[in-house]
Amino acid sequence: MSDIISGADLPLTEANAARMAEVKAWLTSQFDAAGKDVPDFEYTPRSIAHLYKLATVSQAKTQAATIVASDFRQKAAEYRAQAARIREILENVGLAQESLPSNVVSSAQVLANVANLLNIRDTELSSFLVAMGDISLRKTGVDEKRAKVQKESKILLDFTRKAIARLTYLKRTLAQLEDDVPPCEAQMENWKTNLAVMASKERQYLQQYNNYKALLNRVGYTPEISHGVLVEMAEHRKELEKTTKPIMDTLRSYQDLPPDKALAALAIEDKKRQYAAAEKYLEDVLQSALATTD
Repeated sequence: MSDIISGADLPLTEANAARMAEVKAWLTSQFDAAGKDVPDFEYTPRSIAHLYKLATVSQAKTQAATIVASDFRQKAAEYRAQAARIREILENVGLAQESLPSNVVSSAQVLANVANLLNIRDTELSSFLVAMGDISLRKTGVDEKRAKVQKESKILLDFTRKAIARLTYLKRTLAQLEDDVPPCEAQMENWKTNLAVMASKERQYLQQYNNYKALLNRVGYTPEISHGVLVEMAEHRKELEKTTKPIMDTLRSYQDLPPDKALAALAIEDKKRQYAAAEKYLEDVLQSALATTD
């Protein structure tokens, strides 16, 4: 209808006036056929164009229907004339319908019905055979299509069964997962709590590590002073203590000597030299231990 309305806004020219007359005549004929009066409305270029195209289409279809109806009437008249001639011939040879037995009339009627069913125009045996052959071919085609459809239906049925089995498995899996959700949620909450505790402990340990590191820096700790070095230095200290112990015992024994200043001074100087030698030996041992660690 958009095609009918589009382009209809034209000025009321002489052509449009002629179209208006044709439209009025068409509307009058249509409403008169229905036994009604033409309703009043405003004739505009758009409405005239619209109604003119409707009238053109309607008149074309009416003319086509008139031709088809005339052809059907002509064929019906020819069929009636042919039926009258055949009836006259049958009556002349004594085969009128009134003179035939009822079973013959019934058989003829059945034959005619079969001919109409097979869509044939005569009752010749060859026509029936051709029609039966055509029906057989159609039946074969239908059987083939039916077999194909049955095969496809079987395949679809197998797919449907597999889909139903898969759906059942998925539903069962979904139900199992839904049952596992509460324990998993509880475990996740536990993990969250443990994670928070571990994060707090991590911050605490990092703070302690930083405190210990600052403390070691304050006391002068260096990476060279390891546990092994300290153990080795302690062992050397014990050896030096063993070495210096006799000297200390000798020094203590000199406290019981008579107060001879010259001898005491000589003894003290001798012990100082031995003590200095022992300290030098301790320093050498410590320096060699530190150098070995590096």
